[in-house]
Amino acid sequence: MGRRKPYQLSWATHRLELGRHTCIMGVVNVTPDSFSDGGKFYRRDAAVARGEKMAAEGAGIIDVGGESTRPFSQPVSVEEEIHRVVPVIEKLARRISVPISIDTTKAEVARRAVEAGASILNDVSALRFDPDLAAVAAQHDLPVILMHMLKDPGSMQVRPHYDDLLGEISQFLAEAINRAQAQGISRSKIIVDPGIGFGKTVTHNLLLIKHIQAFDVLDVPLLIGASRKAFIRKILKAEQQEDLPTDLPIVETGSQAVVAAAVLNGAHIVRVHEVANTLATIKIIDAMLNAR
Repeated sequence: MGRRKPYQLSWATHRLELGRHTCIMGVVNVTPDSFSDGGKFYRRDAAVARGEKMAAEGAGIIDVGGESTRPFSQPVSVEEEIHRVVPVIEKLARRISVPISIDTTKAEVARRAVEAGASILNDVSALRFDPDLAAVAAQHDLPVILMHMLKDPGSMQVRPHYDDLLGEISQFLAEAINRAQAQGISRSKIIVDPGIGFGKTVTHNLLLIKHIQAFDVLDVPLLIGASRKAFIRKILKAEQQEDLPTDLPIVETGSQAVVAAAVLNGAHIVRVHEVANTLATIKIIDAMLNAR
């Protein structure tokens, strides 16, 4: 536990000061099959209302996605993803002042989302799935979030294995940073995410959160997205119990425990489904980290 290195991201009309205070990214899933909310915000008006509520509660970024990347999920077409996210982003961009990120691996979805008002690209493939995605970020000088994932959503949870968990993920992210810079993305606009739950066992996830500071060598801000994920539910459920529903209060308690641990260990941004609870958690943890 120690003081986080500060970072400042400035672009367009937005500015993020990371380090002294933790930034909350609120998740808006415009999908019928999200693992976390089961399509509760698939309808456009519900998704827009959710984003507005999260911004009012203290989110520093609203992350809008139109394709589920839960384990064993199947991809959707570019046209369908655009149909889901663009109207929501257009409305949100007129109603909230915090930056909106588009959670996509597809360049054309990103282009249309940026035209609609998104100003951060959140790519779970770390620019591997679509060779044209980096150009969208470079053209508009936007921040990008590069995440580690083992293989792809359809196969990532099939016996995930690492010979050197921290070393392999750190190397993957270092290569992703280099790949982004080679395609015109400024290093000062790069955020990395070790990909909790994306090709990891319960133990892998716990070790990543425990050893977040291993990624300090990358010298970029770090995002952790662990809210409601399966490893939390597996730890909390009774021995013979089926998987816990994601919206149970006990799952939210577990998610907040992970948020606290992640921030204590060095995370700059936390991606969550419940902003108000997270704000209370990080106010306490940030105060502890900043106490002198």
